[in-house]
Amino acid sequence: MSSGPRTEQLSMQDAAPSPVGGLGVVFLVAQPGLETALLTEAIAAGFADAQLVPGGVEIAGGLAEAISANHILRRAVRVLWRVAAFRALHLAQLDKRAKKLAWLDWLRPDQPVRVEAVCRSSKIYHDKAAVQRIAGAITAAGITVASDAALVIKARIEDDLCTISIDTSGEPLHRRGHKTFVGKAPLRETMAAGFLWQMGFDGSQAVVDPMCGSGTIVLEAAEIAAGLLPGRSRDFAFAHLVGGGNEGRCPSRSPGYLENEEGGVRFFGYDRDDGAIRGAQGNAARAGTSAICHFTRQAVSDLMPPEGIAPGIILTNPPYGARIGERKLLFAVYGALGATLRARFAGWKVGIVTSDKGLAQATGLSLAPLGPVDHSGTKVWLWQGVIG
Repeated sequence: MSSGPRTEQLSMQDAAPSPVGGLGVVFLVAQPGLETALLTEAIAAGFADAQLVPGGVEIAGGLAEAISANHILRRAVRVLWRVAAFRALHLAQLDKRAKKLAWLDWLRPDQPVRVEAVCRSSKIYHDKAAVQRIAGAITAAGITVASDAALVIKARIEDDLCTISIDTSGEPLHRRGHKTFVGKAPLRETMAAGFLWQMGFDGSQAVVDPMCGSGTIVLEAAEIAAGLLPGRSRDFAFAHLVGGGNEGRCPSRSPGYLENEEGGVRFFGYDRDDGAIRGAQGNAARAGTSAICHFTRQAVSDLMPPEGIAPGIILTNPPYGARIGERKLLFAVYGALGATLRARFAGWKVGIVTSDKGLAQATGLSLAPLGPVDHSGTKVWLWQGVIG
C-alpha cells in the first residue's frame, strides 16, 4: 500500500526529542541473507519509499502501514514502528528526553509493556541502565512496565542516537497461526517464501518437496497461489496500541484475488515419516489448502513427476547432519535424490537448502549457491539449477 511522502525524517537535532508521529518510518526486519527478497515484496505490495537498510527494509508510514505489513508480507520477520529518535550523550539526558515523549499517543494505560535496549558505539553503553531510564519514563506517563509483557518497546542507541520503536508484530511473523504440527529442524515460513521467490515461483508453477517434513515449503507455495494472506490466522501486538484495535482481523485473501476452483492439485509433499505426512495434512487442512496440496509417504528413490503436470519447481530442505556420523550417512540420501531427479525430472528447476557444500555436490546435479542465509544460527545456501 502507499502512504504518500514522508513529512518528517527519522533524524535528530540535539535540542529535543523528535516524535516520528503518524507518518514516519516503519522498519521491516528481514531474515539475514533475504533482505533483497523482502525489499522486492515490499515494493510489489506498494509500500512507499521502500529501501534497503542494514537488517531489513524501511518504508514510509505509521501505524496503518505497520498493520498492513504484518497482514500481507510473507518474507518479513517482524515489523517495527519507529516512533521517535533523539540524541542522548548520558543517562540523565536519556531520562529527560524519554520523559518528553508522548507515550500516551501510542501506548494504552491498560496494556503493560516491556522495554528492551541495545547500545552500540555510544557514550551510553550499559543496556540495562538504558532500559531502566526508558522504563521509568513510560511508568511516569501512567503505563505499566512488566518483564513478561507481550508488547515490546525497543530502544537502539547507536552513535549516541536513541531510536524508539514499537514491535507491532508480537510473535515472529513466521508463526502464521495455522501450522500446529512442526517437524524436526523445520524451515521457517518466512525463509520458505524467500527461497520460493529466489526460485522464480509466481504461484502458477507446480511445486514438489521430496522431503517435506511438516510441509512448510508446499504450504507456503499453495497459500501464495491461492492468494491467502499470511496474517489471517493469528493475532498481533498492534491490537494493543492506541488505534490498533480498530482494524479488525486480517482478511483471508489478497484484494482482487479471483479464486480458480479448477486449478487442481499442484503442490506435492513426500516424506518417509508417516507422522510427518499426517502432520502436514493436518496443517494443510487448517491453512485451507487441502484442495490443492497432496502429501504422501514415500522414499526419495520412489519419487516420480506428478502426472499431467508441466515441469515446475522442486524445492527441499533435507537434513544437513549436525554430527559427523550423520553427515556420512546423508551422502547416500543426497546421492539418491540427485539420481532420481536426473532420471525423471528433466526440465524442472531444483533448489536444495543446505549448509553443506559437500552434500549439495553429492547430488551430482549442476547447482549454483545463493546465500548465505541465517537459519537459527546456521548459515545455509540455496543450491539451485535446472535439471538437464
